[in-house]
Amino acid sequence: MIEVQHLTKRYGPFTAVDDISFTVDKGEILGFLGPNGAGKTTTMRVLTGYMPPTEGTAVVAGYSLLDKPIEAKRRTGYLPETPPLYPDMTVREYLDFCARIKGVARGERKARVGAAMERTRIADMAERHCSKLSKGYRQRVGLAQALLANPEVLILDEPTAGLDPKQINETRQLIKDLRGDHTVVLSTHILPEVSQTCTRVVIINKGKVVAVDTPDNLTSRLRGSETMYVQVDAMGSDAGGALAGLAGVTRVSVADTRDSVVGLEVESETGRDVRRELAAAIVGRGWGLLELRPMRMSLEDVFLKLTTQESDAPAPSDVVASEQAEPQAEVRHE
Repeated sequence: MIEVQHLTKRYGPFTAVDDISFTVDKGEILGFLGPNGAGKTTTMRVLTGYMPPTEGTAVVAGYSLLDKPIEAKRRTGYLPETPPLYPDMTVREYLDFCARIKGVARGERKARVGAAMERTRIADMAERHCSKLSKGYRQRVGLAQALLANPEVLILDEPTAGLDPKQINETRQLIKDLRGDHTVVLSTHILPEVSQTCTRVVIINKGKVVAVDTPDNLTSRLRGSETMYVQVDAMGSDAGGALAGLAGVTRVSVADTRDSVVGLEVESETGRDVRRELAAAIVGRGWGLLELRPMRMSLEDVFLKLTTQESDAPAPSDVVASEQAEPQAEVRHE
């Protein structure tokens, strides 16, 4: 549904987006993740046809943004970080105005506006002026205008920025409800946004794509080994030493202790499940097995690892699409 190939955007001597490539499948929610100044908003503006790339190509819904930009735009709904609402218009007036701009037929406008308001749960605000709306409702109205023409592609730039926790949860649920009916690109630097709403992640740093994968695959690949947390009542015995000798176990370290109870982090060979061996060894010695669970990197750990690597350090080859760029100043347009 979206195909980006070798996309580059420069502002004078500064390269904001540097030779990035990725694809988005139909019906997918893709998280476009990166720190502030990484190039997210610049990429979103190129994908919506707001600005042309310096180099490379982008195809949206089968139409090239260079050769057929109008056709690509007709199939794209865009929610910028700050929705461009007109304060003197009511919500209904604003959405009707947007429907006319988007070319929705006169006979369909009322139904489209009503459907968009119902879907984004703003029907109760239809006659309220946009200037009187809370931040959360403004975001919803912005999402409603993006949905008016029933676009194949939705591009959402920081859709929960500045919202309170309740509004964030409501907006996330709205986005999840769009899955399948629309292809969604969600740009954010908020990690829970990605883990709770997205099926796949593109991580960008300093203008370059550093990883493309599902959140689950990223966490497992970057850890490089299987790690279990084991809590044992070993009654004063050396549980760590006993478990370290098991086949497939590569490392055992103490995580915490309390009286006779010890918590251990047990690493094993990649792809090897040693839970049965651990349980058998503990129970066979008459110790109490209080907890046994896999430990995983959080998306925050992945994000920090990929975006704080030294520029000359090799990145994990199985998840990294391109090498890190040299450190540069943040682009003013982000």
